[in-house]
Amino acid sequence: MKQITRIMGIDPWKITANKIEIEQRRLQESLTSIGNGYMGMRGNFAETFSGDHHQGTYVAGVWYPDKTRVGWWKNGYPEYFGKAINALDFAKIRLFIDQKEVDLATAEVENFELSLNMKNGVLTYHYIVAGVRVTAERFFSIATQELAVFKFTFENVDGDLHSVRVESFINANVHNEDSNYAENFWEIYDHGTTENGSYILSQTVPNPFGVDQFTLLARQEYLGDFDITQQIFEDGAVIDTLDEVLPFSETLTLEKRVTVLTSRDYDDLSVMTNASVALTDSLSEVTYDELFNAQTEGWATRWELADVQIEGSDEAQQGIRFNLFQLFSTYYGEDERLNIGPKGLTGEKYGGATYWDTEAYAVPLYLALADTSVTHNLLKYRHHQLPQAQHNARQQGLKGALYPMVTFTGVECHNEWEITFEEIHRNGAIAYAIYNYTNYTGDETYLAHEGLEVLVEIARFWADRVHYSKRKDQYMIHGVTGPNEYENNINNNWYTNTLATWVLKYTSEALSKYPRPELNVSADELEKWQEIITKMYYPQDEELGIFVQHDGFLDKDLTPVAELDPKNLPLNQNWSWDRVLRSPYIKQADVLQGIYFFGNKYSLDEKRKNFDFYEPLTVHESSLSPSIHSILAAELGYDEKAVEMYERTARLDLDNYNNDTKDGLHITSMTGSWLAIVQGFAQMKTWDGQLSFAPFLPKAWKGYAFHINYRGRLLKITVNDSVTIDLLKGTPIDLIIYDHQINLTDQYKCSVS
Repeated sequence: MKQITRIMGIDPWKITANKIEIEQRRLQESLTSIGNGYMGMRGNFAETFSGDHHQGTYVAGVWYPDKTRVGWWKNGYPEYFGKAINALDFAKIRLFIDQKEVDLATAEVENFELSLNMKNGVLTYHYIVAGVRVTAERFFSIATQELAVFKFTFENVDGDLHSVRVESFINANVHNEDSNYAENFWEIYDHGTTENGSYILSQTVPNPFGVDQFTLLARQEYLGDFDITQQIFEDGAVIDTLDEVLPFSETLTLEKRVTVLTSRDYDDLSVMTNASVALTDSLSEVTYDELFNAQTEGWATRWELADVQIEGSDEAQQGIRFNLFQLFSTYYGEDERLNIGPKGLTGEKYGGATYWDTEAYAVPLYLALADTSVTHNLLKYRHHQLPQAQHNARQQGLKGALYPMVTFTGVECHNEWEITFEEIHRNGAIAYAIYNYTNYTGDETYLAHEGLEVLVEIARFWADRVHYSKRKDQYMIHGVTGPNEYENNINNNWYTNTLATWVLKYTSEALSKYPRPELNVSADELEKWQEIITKMYYPQDEELGIFVQHDGFLDKDLTPVAELDPKNLPLNQNWSWDRVLRSPYIKQADVLQGIYFFGNKYSLDEKRKNFDFYEPLTVHESSLSPSIHSILAAELGYDEKAVEMYERTARLDLDNYNNDTKDGLHITSMTGSWLAIVQGFAQMKTWDGQLSFAPFLPKAWKGYAFHINYRGRLLKITVNDSVTIDLLKGTPIDLIIYDHQINLTDQYKCSVS
């Protein structure tokens, strides 16, 4: 059984702790991260904490190119590795009680309690120190995306007279830990004070790659009982000092409001400055309670559609809500220039950039739990970057378009050979998202226009990337890395070959339905695509009845994971990379990923044989892995395995399964907990535009319920001792429930099969 680390309490709507985790502070910071899609922050204390921790504040779309260099032997390599960078630290304060600074790593504090309320995105902590109860409350507004609110309350609890001093910072002297290391990113362009606060206007330092510099303007203002007594600029920070005396049984409040504007939205500095002043002035007329209520109401609207209710397991309930909360704190589709990074706005690993995770894992969730415009914006994000994807293909000497593994702009900015050049299956995921959107919504408008432009260029890439084997009279794809990144530079990855031919077929069919002469797809080109479709090679083993992950895989020592000494796990933290690559162990779903994508193409017998063969070899050391296995296990009737994999994906971060949550949350894989319940336990399928369900109820649960948007309808599905499907909005719809066709007009109820 995998060792878990659980430092936060179990509560259906909250993430709680009653101690400061000195040794696990980084993990605690990750788990209490908040954001609003525009910016985000790890759960750092505002006050000084001199112990080990990871200070992190991030603004969506603001990044910097890594200084990594490579040599001539890697022709075609990206020039840089893009990295999300630490933005200005605007949460920081230094708190002095009776002239002594409070350091939460060393101070003798009592009655500490930390709570992240997922209902409204408000993070609160309080403690007693030196006779004063300190309460800190913060949220990043989803009503005004440029606004972060910090409220501090000081209550005298011991009868003595106390002085309270707060030094409030906007600090530009910050750096990253994951890359660029101690390099400073920000140059101070301007700074100053106002009657009620201060500001810093900063710009990212120049880079040698021609990447645009970002400008960021942060302004802090105050409300409450304190007076500003000093304002200085020191060591790259503006510092406002606020003082007040705290009599016995009295309470003081200090509200710090920070607005953050960036050059992503303003080309002209004077316009940005004027907008910052205007925003601050308009907010000065709004009370804290009004801001708080707007935050609560905004989240309530999101939860009304998105919430998954689970009866019988607070652990499972907390897990799914935590994941949905963090997903929507990262991305809610307002900005088509943005995408979803694997760590979101909670850390620096993976560079904060866009991966294929969005198209493969996030699109299904956002299709069901948000307006279709959200997913449409995700598709437009890739369409906007089609020229850059064509550039990436040319860098490899190939035709068409190669979408990047890692990007901010559409140009590949990943610097690992086996990823940049070989993990080309990501190109198929971009096309699959177009299919998924079209099939789910029933709207083919995007497919017929922007979608086809993307599909044609991806198809041209695959047609050029394959090669013809005269010996076998088949087409093959050599030198790739499949989803299983514990195998590099392999030949004929079944999943990659399957995706390539599917793209060629889907694109050909779309062109037949929606001719686009201006795309210049010739008859000869279509004929070549068809030849590749007909003659593609797929590694299979008839005796085992499986699709072989790649040529040579069956020649490995196929010892199941269960026979490994648990001390070896996770492999990536205990084995050398050489040993990992030579092993049979699978990081995440690979063949099974393809079976999940194209589940209507394979029989239950084929699915069972492949699952039974590959799952025992899978270490699930990718956060993307458990959900796919849970969905397939549920379909196969492996209920216990389905629940086990759900628990792993739902509580991956809360229980620190992979021992790496301290670096930030696994945002894109958080969709997996929802997928495991909806596509797994409830067996929701949408093949060929036909919506169907075949739910089962986990033994330890009393019930579960969720909503979905589907083709203009709002449905609620409730599973307990029976299955109830309610049509809440929209016109009647034909459904399949346990293989029975019904016409849903208002409510349908049946027993659990």
